[in-house]
Amino acid sequence: MPGIVSPLPREEDGGKVEQTLRPSTLGEFIGQAELLAQLELAIAAARKRGEALDHILLFGPPGLGKTTLAYIIAAEMGGQMTATSGPVIERKDDLASLLTDLQTGDVLFIDEIHRLNRVIEECLYPAVEDFKFDIMIGEGAHAKSIKLKLKPFTLVGATTRSGLLTAPLRTRFGMALRLGFYSEADMVKIVLRSAAILNLETEEAGAIEIARRSRGTPRIANRLLRRVRDWAEVKGDGRVTAEAARAALDLLQVDSLGLDPMDRLLLEVLIDKFGGGPVGINTMAVATGESEDTIVDVFEPYLIQIGFLKRTTRGRVATPLAWRHLGRTPPENGQDIENVQDAEDAEPDLFNPDGAN
Repeated sequence: MPGIVSPLPREEDGGKVEQTLRPSTLGEFIGQAELLAQLELAIAAARKRGEALDHILLFGPPGLGKTTLAYIIAAEMGGQMTATSGPVIERKDDLASLLTDLQTGDVLFIDEIHRLNRVIEECLYPAVEDFKFDIMIGEGAHAKSIKLKLKPFTLVGATTRSGLLTAPLRTRFGMALRLGFYSEADMVKIVLRSAAILNLETEEAGAIEIARRSRGTPRIANRLLRRVRDWAEVKGDGRVTAEAARAALDLLQVDSLGLDPMDRLLLEVLIDKFGGGPVGINTMAVATGESEDTIVDVFEPYLIQIGFLKRTTRGRVATPLAWRHLGRTPPENGQDIENVQDAEDAEPDLFNPDGAN
């Protein structure tokens, strides 16, 4: 039947499912075409020269595939990947242990790399530039510094807050690649691919409905697909149709644009309590009971992307689109929402929270 996914062997749901749904090669990765073209060229050139790939910084909102790309890079280069995160590396010894275990062509993946402490960051500089690491042997007057020679490796750093990276660290990456939200067409392909891996019979119309409400984010699409599967198996006939997808996602309170209850709460607080803004991020955090980092990293990027929210030098502002989506009438007089100064002059990076307080 046209528009139906051919089933593949089923995997058990749970912790392993998300890993199973991840693409393992550049050819399997859907979307981010320009980024993939750059990566493909760099990997091919490095392999042709027999060298380690240049260090790579991946940045963008959560759930767009930064970790997946790190695994793919390691696989394409024929190396192993060692994964950690910035806050985990607390001591110089921790970093030394990671670096000395790496073999030629391996990938060291540091998630949340903007959260490295300064001492660790400075120890990392000679490691990524010259593949050397300084260690101190002995104590007091008998202490001496020894340079350990490291095997050529590739550092892949990931961050949702690229504006918080120090300039010295940023300049040590040979490539800085930004992942953006996915188009609806790419999201449909991702949903259909995941449905096939889950052995879930899915009509194209059902995949479109899920894709439309997934905020352009594959991680969210895969999560919603599993919840629609639950609804289809318990209350439907086991197939993901448009009707099943709508019913399941309505039950989850995910609306037609992918806004969930927390998104709507942010907009309702901004509009109903503060007249649409501008409101500082600290005030928004207190009013909603959510942390500033979560608002900035998780919720704001998509609301800005769809034109519901502006970051300005004076604070956050709800746009007329947001007012209308919530069934409110934008003010005609008083605060001129459209003419509140954009923060782009002070905040050129969409994912940099600095500038609007």
